[in-house]
Formats: sequence, C-alpha cells, structure tokens
Amino acid sequence: MHHKPSVLVQVDLDGRHVRLVVSGCVTELNHRALCPLVRRARTLVPGIAVVVDLTTAHHVEPAAVDLLRWAADHEDAVRGTAAVDFVLPDELPGHGTVTTLARWADARHRPGTPEPVRRAARPGAAPRPRLAG
Repeated sequence: MHHKPSVLVQVDLDGRHVRLVVSGCVTELNHRALCPLVRRARTLVPGIAVVVDLTTAHHVEPAAVDLLRWAADHEDAVRGTAAVDFVLPDELPGHGTVTTLARWADARHRPGTPEPVRRAARPGAAPRPRLAG
C-alpha cells in the first residue's frame, strides 16, 4: 500500500487565509512532505491565517498529527510567524485493509491453516513456481 498525501492549496482572493486540504495518507514517515508546504503558506503574506484540513484524508496516524503540530509550534518559536490551525475529524481514519492483510499474512505462517486456493494452470502453460513458506 502506498501511503502518499495529496494536498490542495486554497488561497483566498484577499490573501488573508490559506487552507491546505490534505487527502490520501498522512503517516509518521511522510508527514515531513507537508512541513515545507505549511512553511510556504505562512510566508505568503505577513499575518496570514493557515489551516491544515485533515478531514478528507483516508488514513491519518496520531503520531503524524503530533509531529506536524510540533513542527508548526517550533516554526512559531523560531520565526515568530502566525499559528497554524489543524482541522481533524472526530476519529482519525485508518486502513482497515492493512489490518486484514496483516491477519492474512499471520494466518499463512501458522501451522495447521489451510493453503489458499490456487487457480489451475492453463493447458500448455509452464508450471507456476511455489513460494517457500
């Protein structure tokens, strides 16, 4: 599964508000991709209001939100820029499919579990190599 964030930048015509609408996945590893975007948004106009909206993201890790907030607060302390507001959903979304795949992988390695159903080879096709397991 590719954990990639996608960001839509909305700037008001008057230049007083910037909204970064994040979709896709925000993880502890890829949160750093958002930091330069937040920094650029804060430097467009002095005193600009920046909002990072994570309500449309498909997968958000709590650690990533903490790291984003820490980076924004650190930037406030160092450069004296305006605060960044974060809009979060009531519950942070996760990937149910990752959990399901992890359970499937665990079941494959437990003794006594049945082998998965394999499709029959086409007539005349070379036999498929078996994976060591």
